[in-house]
Amino acid sequence: MTLEETMRELERLGTEQTRKTYLRHGAPHPLSGVNFGPLTALKKRIGTDAVLARALWASGHTEARLLATMVVDAPAMPWKELDAWAKGLDWHTLTDVFVTNVVLRSPHAAKALTWTQSKSEWVGRAGWQSLSALLMKTAVLAGEDLLPWVTRIEQELPGAKNRVREAMNGALIAVGSTGGAVQTAALATAKRLGKVEVDHGDTACETPEATQYIRKIQARKEAKAKKPAASKRTRARA
Repeated sequence: MTLEETMRELERLGTEQTRKTYLRHGAPHPLSGVNFGPLTALKKRIGTDAVLARALWASGHTEARLLATMVVDAPAMPWKELDAWAKGLDWHTLTDVFVTNVVLRSPHAAKALTWTQSKSEWVGRAGWQSLSALLMKTAVLAGEDLLPWVTRIEQELPGAKNRVREAMNGALIAVGSTGGAVQTAALATAKRLGKVEVDHGDTACETPEATQYIRKIQARKEAKAKKPAASKRTRARA
């Protein structure tokens, strides 16, 4: 599909209800109001198209940029381009989709952690979201010393920008969920920080309470670890 054809399709797929929802969540203009179901279907029709992805990203259009993260050839993106896309982020949902669809598929994913030092709200969020995603969905940071991240979160979160605070809280949960001494340190940090206040705008979204979520994830891991042992005993009796 050409850029013009894709933009016409996005306009056709848009709805007023989705436009209103996106605007409540902070999406910038221009936008058409296309939710993720139709976007995913459109992505399947297009496949991987790096040239179209770059044109969609450059358009500045909200759904075009979301779609760009889906059709870009992320593994082939050089660091310079990945970094440029990060610096073009302009709202929290696009930031999170960018991390999931592009950063995690990039050979430069670990380097994306340097974004945590950015003064930009969206670049900073991308960095902390990348830390969470790498810990929860990959083994890239396996064996790394994670305690310095806990220290940074405790020191920097109170003064961080709104959506960076939210991402840092999520990162604290992800780091703490790795267990051991890091989990103990993360729980202590969460207690000292207390409830993390995030302005979610005119939405029903709430900020997860780190201590509660770390313990929930740990409990799920422990329950999962017990299942194989129980299955082996059942097979042995059979």
